[in-house]
Amino acid sequence: MNLTISGHHLEVTPALRSYVTGKLDRITRHFDQVVDVKVLLSIENQTEKDRRQKAECNIHVKGNDMFAESAHEDLYAAVDELVDKLDRQVVRHKDKLQQHHHESPKRLM
Repeated sequence: MNLTISGHHLEVTPALRSYVTGKLDRITRHFDQVVDVKVLLSIENQTEKDRRQKAECNIHVKGNDMFAESAHEDLYAAVDELVDKLDRQVVRHKDKLQQHHHESPKRLM
């Protein structure tokens, strides 16, 4: 799995990097065919005060690309919301893949 964490208008500290990496382990626990993960952490000065910290993520898994974003007043809370959204998407994708492996009607008789 290739993991890229970058910051826009902020410096990605080692503590922040380890926090994001630890949270993203939850996704690889559900679905091990994750190819590429790109995380962008940013601070936007133009938006309202309580939604300034923003976290975005692109995930490339086998057969699909997923995107999620989250904004919060605290960057760690934004990362938590982001991982929750991505986790739901990955579980839904995994369920779709597994539903296609059912017995054909001919073999049930």
